[in-house]
Amino acid sequence: MTRMDLPPRPRILVIALRRLGDVLLTTPLIRSLRRAWPDAVIDALVFSDTAGILDGNPDLNGIVTMPARPNAGESLTIATKLWRRYDLAISTQSGDRPTGFAVIAGRNRMGMVEASVNGSIKRALLQRSRIVERGVHRVEEMLRLADLVGISRVPEVVPPRAPASDDLPHRNYAVIHAAPKFRYKEWTKAGWRKIGAALAGRGLSVVVTGASDESERRYLDDVWDGTSVTRADGKLSWPQLTGLLAKARIYIGPDTSVTHLAAAAGCPTVALYGPTDPRLWGPWPVGGLDVNWQAAGEIQQHGNVWLVQNPLPCMPCQLEGCERRLESYSTCLDELPAQFVLAAIEQALG
Repeated sequence: MTRMDLPPRPRILVIALRRLGDVLLTTPLIRSLRRAWPDAVIDALVFSDTAGILDGNPDLNGIVTMPARPNAGESLTIATKLWRRYDLAISTQSGDRPTGFAVIAGRNRMGMVEASVNGSIKRALLQRSRIVERGVHRVEEMLRLADLVGISRVPEVVPPRAPASDDLPHRNYAVIHAAPKFRYKEWTKAGWRKIGAALAGRGLSVVVTGASDESERRYLDDVWDGTSVTRADGKLSWPQLTGLLAKARIYIGPDTSVTHLAAAAGCPTVALYGPTDPRLWGPWPVGGLDVNWQAAGEIQQHGNVWLVQNPLPCMPCQLEGCERRLESYSTCLDELPAQFVLAAIEQALG
């Protein structure tokens, strides 16, 4: 694809109206745009509750936020603010709302579309488009958008900029993030306690991270009650969390945005995966993936990431647990042996 012809110092908008981890995984596209147009003004349009994952991103000039569930008046306000403000607007999703904002915001617009009648209508509204292809990793999908613009790929996931100095532990420590956003991605409380004890037995202090949400705090209280871990849940900004992870000896966590962040920060990362297909959403190691993750295996390793699964015949199902709902259990995680995780930790610690 030929390079898109834009004016000097173009204004570019990248639209990513998804969850935290999805937004973090758009940063290779943003970095590719920055390298192609060093003098550009590059903004991102994201939901208000995901903007923090882009804090201090050196490739962005600004972040435009909107509510996750805007009413008609709020949508109109955003549309008015964005109207033809950008020389190029890129939708990183095929949905109606992100595509609509790309059409509104950009004198040139491009994005992902489905191979459907609805997708055909969107293709007519976009100068350039790419059909969504099933089975493609999210980062590869973003890099294909760089191809669509006609610029070189930069396959780097960019974490928030860590503070220059902070009250971080200045000793050997591990970070555990035990609580994913949804129940169907949870491992067992007994398993986490075994991991915490094993790390302490190796002389590592254990720092626990998590959100400030009250239900999550109660869950972590239950997991870590009576142990000697250091609780940092609800206390750190995204840049502070990046700094904590960058200095850690090891990080262990489930399929969640913090796990993607740990991998991007360069920390040796042990990721526990259940229903989620790692070929689509596996953590992106520093230096990228020469070969994609396999669908399932006890322990896989690429770069600074070790991915642990309980490879049952039904996984990865890419469903919301065995009951197909966010608060469902997942047998593959409930029965994931602690020895698999401990073996990955041994490898990661060398």
